[in-house]
Amino acid sequence: MSKKRLLSGIRPTGALHIGHYLGVLRNWVKLQEEHECFFFIADWHTLTTKYKDTNDLQNDILEVAKDIISSGVNPSKATLYVQSAVPEVAELHLLLSMVTYHNWVERDPTLKDMVKLLAEDEEKAKEEVTYGLLGYPVLMTSDILSVLGELVPVGKDQVAHLELTRDIARRFNFIYKTDLFPEPQAILTETPSVPGIDGRKMSKSYGNDIKLVDSEEATSKKVLQMITDPKKAKKNDPGSPEDCQVAYKHYEIFADKNILELVRKECTSGAIGCVDCKKRLAGIMNGYFHEIREKRELFKNDKEILEILSTGNKKASIAVKNTLEQVRDAMKLMQWK
Repeated sequence: MSKKRLLSGIRPTGALHIGHYLGVLRNWVKLQEEHECFFFIADWHTLTTKYKDTNDLQNDILEVAKDIISSGVNPSKATLYVQSAVPEVAELHLLLSMVTYHNWVERDPTLKDMVKLLAEDEEKAKEEVTYGLLGYPVLMTSDILSVLGELVPVGKDQVAHLELTRDIARRFNFIYKTDLFPEPQAILTETPSVPGIDGRKMSKSYGNDIKLVDSEEATSKKVLQMITDPKKAKKNDPGSPEDCQVAYKHYEIFADKNILELVRKECTSGAIGCVDCKKRLAGIMNGYFHEIREKRELFKNDKEILEILSTGNKKASIAVKNTLEQVRDAMKLMQWK
């Protein structure tokens, strides 16, 4: 049985944190063994909300690539590429926009999610919407259909995001009497809720994240800042793991069953203080990410990463050019050599 083609991307907004690893990269490593995978670094998507701040974009692309490869994504098994290195995706975006109804885009949940990134105030955010951001859902569709993607890994709350892609694929096929585009299906993935050290969602913008690139010392320092049970004021006071919204949540993610039972017993009995409990947690987390960080240290310069991305860009370009030729043929556009 031939493998199905899968596409997934990640925005290069800086070095990735452990939430990205648990929610995306760990899943990519598994999927590359099961499907024909195209993984891309979505720099154009970053511009839709951060077009004013591009000073670090090139470096961020390289840092994200290091995180991806160090986490176990194998460029010989999956195609890893940079979105803007395949300009044919932009042409497909233009052509697909011709058959996409305006109201389809406006009601798409992807666009609503992206608008929220602009400002906390909803009305102010709407004023900041650019033409490029308005077209974000169609660009996302172009990413998927450019490689004739059949599968897209998403969380349960993101399933609706694929509806527009299926609508556009179906409409294009109907108008031009072709079966070129598949109607991509969602692969539901479990994405653990990873709180930042202050209890809010882990995010670079909040400054509450633990990065894959962080040293063991930096990780330990951040873990010691994690919020614990506020009622456990003294070392010997009994606590409640359920009220330890950050540190215990990370124990649930990274510790095995025996450690969890020990933590619960020590916490509820007052046998351990929060500082010592978090020191142990830091050791567990550093052990979990030790191998990834060791691999990352091997990238002493950017040459190797650039070569890997260049190879992936070429592989992706071949697939997308083939798709675009068929799109042009279906739309009766002239094929210029």
